[in-house]
Amino acid sequence: MAGEQRSVAPGTDVLIRKVDSHLAALRGGLHGPELELAECLARCLRELVLCTAQASAADRGQVRVAVHYFVLRRESRGRLLSVRSLAAAERVVDRVARQLGRPDLLTELCRDRPASDDALPLGDALLR
Repeated sequence: MAGEQRSVAPGTDVLIRKVDSHLAALRGGLHGPELELAECLARCLRELVLCTAQASAADRGQVRVAVHYFVLRRESRGRLLSVRSLAAAERVVDRVARQLGRPDLLTELCRDRPASDDALPLGDALLR
């Protein structure tokens, strides 16, 4: 089989599955710009996970935090839990992308580009 294969570190596929399953759940309840932002964040996070698979533990840890921040978004349940918005997740993801030297993954750039049909989407959202 001709093609480039990336060797991935353990845990990479787990993070990507978390992003994908959370995005699938969000697709049921979000529409318009919110859904577009969620899809943009997911593309960025997937790319960050892949590009840091062989990076330092510190870099992988930053990406893991961004994934968990996106995936563990709290929904409001009365007065006790606050809503963590997609905009807050966007700030975290953009900050991580900037720290990792990937300004091509900033979310504002992601929204300007059409979604890729490739199996491995381009990361378009970097952290601020």
